[in-house]
Amino acid sequence: MLKNIDPLLTPELLEVLAAMGHGDDLVLCDANFPAESVARRTVHGRAIRLSGADAPRAARAILSLLPLDDFVETPALRMEVQDDPGAVPAVQQAVQVEVDAASGRALPMGAVERFAFYEQAARAYAVVASGERRFWGCFIFKKGVVEP
Repeated sequence: MLKNIDPLLTPELLEVLAAMGHGDDLVLCDANFPAESVARRTVHGRAIRLSGADAPRAARAILSLLPLDDFVETPALRMEVQDDPGAVPAVQQAVQVEVDAASGRALPMGAVERFAFYEQAARAYAVVASGERRFWGCFIFKKGVVEP
């Protein structure tokens, strides 16, 4: 147990968050996402499981340590709802609250079409598989910097 670190963060996830560099992407996906097959193509090479957490809870834990990139317009992305790209389901609204809280300001997420999301996820540093059961609970966070 460590002080001031969310207990949801596993040793493997802590190592990944620390090893990532500026501009690296971290995928947070729901329980239906093909986490294992996509993760095999990432830098880390295997999915990190947070099976007991829904997407907002996992996002809160991750964003408690992961700075979002200030050098890009949308450092947080969500998977678009297929056939309704303007829809923002409740799970995405809940993660938006966590993104805003971690950023200390409103930071609207960008949207990525489903199949483009899979391709972008495969180029990420790592995939974190939450236990989120709601559809469209998939996100990408771009790591920023910690100022001196």
